[in-house]
Amino acid sequence: MSFVTYILIGAALMGVATFMKTRYLSFWAQKSDDYADGPIFDIRERFNGPIVCEGVIYGPTGKVSSRFVADFEASWNGNVGTMKEKFYYNSGQVQDREWTLTLGNDGRIKAEAPDVVGAGTGQQNGSAVLLNYRIRLTEEAGGHALDVTDWMYLMSNGNIMNRSQFRKFGIKVAELVATMRPKDKAYAGE
Repeated sequence: MSFVTYILIGAALMGVATFMKTRYLSFWAQKSDDYADGPIFDIRERFNGPIVCEGVIYGPTGKVSSRFVADFEASWNGNVGTMKEKFYYNSGQVQDREWTLTLGNDGRIKAEAPDVVGAGTGQQNGSAVLLNYRIRLTEEAGGHALDVTDWMYLMSNGNIMNRSQFRKFGIKVAELVATMRPKDKAYAGE
């Protein structure tokens, strides 16, 4: 075989290995069924009333690019909920978002917001909630549309841990890690 053939075979093997790692050994490998056991995460119960959120956003190099605190206010009318979010970033920027969440009887979720392209879809199952959606960044942030995979995990004390990855053309460009809890619950365990 020629040198070029070896290079092409090596590149193909690296591509397959990368795909296998991403699909079966990473953030994307999670499935809702993985969290069927444990406390039940019902979004109508956990995303109801005033909620406090704190988080960090990591850029593509893994460094923290932004920090935020946020106040949410959520309410439900049957299986349709509204969650208003107000984010306060360490840069001084303030951002408002309003979600409309529709919960199906099978745990499927439809998520809509003005900066979401189309409708997001998700699933609540056991102690976790998964949302997938495409978000359009503000013009100040470049105006790009990013694909988001958003996992939320119910903790034993009732708080919620959130981990989200943002991708452009399949490449991770940012990651968010945040906590959410009822506003009247000042610290975990209280």
